[in-house]
Amino acid sequence: MSILVVGSIALDSIKTPFGEKKEVLGGSATYFSYSASFFTDVKMVGVVGKDFPEEHTALLKARGIDTKGIEVTDGKTFRWIGEYEFDMNVAQTKATHLNVFENFYPKIPDDYKKCGTIFLANIDPGLQLDVLNKVDKPNLVVCDTMNLWIEIKKKSLEKLISKVDIIIMNDSEAREFTEEASLIKAGIRLLKMGPKYCVIKKGEHGALLFSDHGIFSAPSYPLETVYDPTGAGDTFAGGFVGYIDRLNKIDDQTLRQAMICGSVMASFNVEDFSLERLKSLNLNAIISRYKEFKKFSHFEEPELSL
Repeated sequence: MSILVVGSIALDSIKTPFGEKKEVLGGSATYFSYSASFFTDVKMVGVVGKDFPEEHTALLKARGIDTKGIEVTDGKTFRWIGEYEFDMNVAQTKATHLNVFENFYPKIPDDYKKCGTIFLANIDPGLQLDVLNKVDKPNLVVCDTMNLWIEIKKKSLEKLISKVDIIIMNDSEAREFTEEASLIKAGIRLLKMGPKYCVIKKGEHGALLFSDHGIFSAPSYPLETVYDPTGAGDTFAGGFVGYIDRLNKIDDQTLRQAMICGSVMASFNVEDFSLERLKSLNLNAIISRYKEFKKFSHFEEPELSL
């Protein structure tokens, strides 16, 4: 199987209590693709400027990611400058320079259109809908979004959500979009809009999976130190969707396992800046941490007579 991902590619400058990095590789499509590539084939669509370092493209290709869909155009690559304080769940955006990303219009190569799984990373929902109109009846469509589109493109986002199989949001996005304080109510409302499943990410507190069969609560991996949470949500999505595509099954058991795979990948990502931790990762380390997750969350039924 294979995944088509459409999203942003960026150069990030990040400051956290544990260090500072300038002009490092980032973007929603980048983090998702690198994470998903440990599980399945990935075809990546995005745009960069002519200033985009060749070493970054080489890094993606070395992971086996198909980069034919990355357009190189005149101008500068999208840049994001952010800072985190000790509450690492909240990023303070200092500056955003869209550059070539401002006029991004996804061009889907013909052989990409036949991918069985589509991941619509965080871009304008109008563009996400356009991508759906260009592909050939995928088995699974998953989308992500952000607060900006909820605030300025809510109608387009509602239309998109009605057409996807899985919607992924973080906790603040889910609350804002549904106008529900309770994440349980928010997840149930999102399901009623059309998707078969809904995932609500809660940062260091794990994630929730909603379906008609109930709710699954996935923990986060307990880390002593988080160096850089940038891209953690997209890395989670990469592990989650990559695992589903690898097994080529869409059922509750597979999605619960995929939730843990997503949490595993996100836990590695935050251990260093940019993709540095993922670059040194291998499948054995992923499997080992997956097994540790099971130990952390496993418990026996109580021996009580009620």
